[in-house]
Amino acid sequence: MLHTPPTFTPLMAPQDHADPLAFIFHGGRLLLREHDLALPDAALLATLGLDPAQVQPVGLLGERYCQAGWTENEALPQGYAWRSLRSLLFELDEAMLGLAGRAAQIAEWARTHRYCGVCARPMARVAHERSFKCGGCGHLAYPRISPAMMVLIRKDDAFLLAMHVASPAKRFTPLAGFLEAGESIEEAVHREVYEEVGLRVTNLRYFASQSWPFPHSLMIAFTADYAGGEIRVDPTEIAEARWFGPNDAWPERVPHISVSSVLVDAHRPPGR
Repeated sequence: MLHTPPTFTPLMAPQDHADPLAFIFHGGRLLLREHDLALPDAALLATLGLDPAQVQPVGLLGERYCQAGWTENEALPQGYAWRSLRSLLFELDEAMLGLAGRAAQIAEWARTHRYCGVCARPMARVAHERSFKCGGCGHLAYPRISPAMMVLIRKDDAFLLAMHVASPAKRFTPLAGFLEAGESIEEAVHREVYEEVGLRVTNLRYFASQSWPFPHSLMIAFTADYAGGEIRVDPTEIAEARWFGPNDAWPERVPHISVSSVLVDAHRPPGR
C-alpha cells in the first residue's frame, strides 16, 4: 500500500546537501529521466534556475536529504520528461512513489500559498512547523489535507461494491466520499452511504488509513454491516452498485497500491 518508507524522517527546515533527492513538479507532474525514471541530479537542478522560495524541505530518507519544488518553466533537456503520479503507480518503486506523493502535496501547497489569502501580502515559511505566515496580518497557512471516508458494507455473505462516475479506472470499489465541515468520520460514513446508495449501516469498524496524493486526500477506511434499505444510486456520483457474494465474479485483483484494493482483498471470498 502506498506509504512513505519507515526510514523516512520529516523535516521542517531546509538543509544544505550536494546531491538531494529532488522532487520537482510542473502542473502536478514530476520531473524524471525517461530511460530509468530517476530524479534529476544536482547538475540538472542547477540549470532549472529555481528560486529558493520554490523549493521546500521534505525530510530525510535514511541520511539522504529530500526536497520538493515547483517550476512554471515546462522546457526540459532531451532525455527528461514530466510524468503524472497516477501514470507512475505501477512503474515507480513503491518507497519512491510514497515520497513523491508527499512531495507533490508540499510543492503544491508552496506554489499556491506564495501570497496571503486574507491580505494578499507575501507569505514566509515558519521555521519550526510546516506552515507559511503572513508578515502583515499574521494569517497561517498549512498544507491542505482532505479527509475522506471509505467503507465496505457487508450483508450476510455479500459485500457492496460500486462504480463511481468519476473513477479513472472504471472498476467496482468500496464507497468513498469527502467529509463535510464539522462532521466526524463516522457521521460522514452514514451520510455518504445513504446519499450514494440509499442504505443504512451499523457496526462501523476501522480498517486502515492512507495518504492519497490525488491531489491531497487522507483515505480512512472502514467496514460496516447492512442495517436496511434498498440500493438506490445517486446517478451524479454512482454509475452502478451491487452486492458481490461468494458465487459472483469479483473485480479482478490489482496490486496493493491503494487502501481500496487492500480492503477488498481482505474480504474477498476464496477463489474470487
